[in-house]
Amino acid sequence: MVEIIHPFYESHRDVMEAAMLHRLDLVEAMLCGHKDPAGIEKIRPEVMDEFETVLAQTPYVGGAANRMSDFFMRLMGFMAISRVLRRHGLPVSVIGEIERETYKAQLLSIPEAERLASGRHFMSSENQTLLREQAEKSHWKEFPGDFVYDFVEPSPEGEFEFGIDYKVCGFCEFAGQHGDKEILANICGLDFDAYATQGIHLERTQTLAGGATHCNFRFSRLSLKSE
Repeated sequence: MVEIIHPFYESHRDVMEAAMLHRLDLVEAMLCGHKDPAGIEKIRPEVMDEFETVLAQTPYVGGAANRMSDFFMRLMGFMAISRVLRRHGLPVSVIGEIERETYKAQLLSIPEAERLASGRHFMSSENQTLLREQAEKSHWKEFPGDFVYDFVEPSPEGEFEFGIDYKVCGFCEFAGQHGDKEILANICGLDFDAYATQGIHLERTQTLAGGATHCNFRFSRLSLKSE
């Protein structure tokens, strides 16, 4: 049976594949201490084949109109990498280390000014307004496989500038459907570096993947945290 990739993801395939190939360059360098060179040579084509499968499995959640589409496009590739590395016998903990270090390296390859500008936009009052709107819409459950979340207003004590409570996680649902539950913690771990490289401090004490009722994301600017 030929698996069909949704047109939205198909239209972004070139960008996603370029990111995957860059990520694989970094992964292969880290694998040198864990696999023999002959084995490493097999990784790249296997991952790209698995990436094709993952793309076809990725749920459509509204495309450009939904901020979570970008999360799927940026992170689902790690599912492909994890599946292949697991098949090659690497422990989940080692896979998590490889994924986090390579993701951080990939993020840091983006110019600092661009990363920090993205962080300022995320923390802006305009974006917070958009997050409130999208959080409300998420409860309509228009698209199967999407995230459901609440916007959390700023802390009166100034502990954080705003937050998001994820009540349903699209990655958790995906992992449950496709046998990827073991690597969920690795995916969750990527969030801290993703925000830190944009000048944002993420505080999170629980996750749905860890058995909690929700993921409690709390955001503040790193510049304010250091003052």
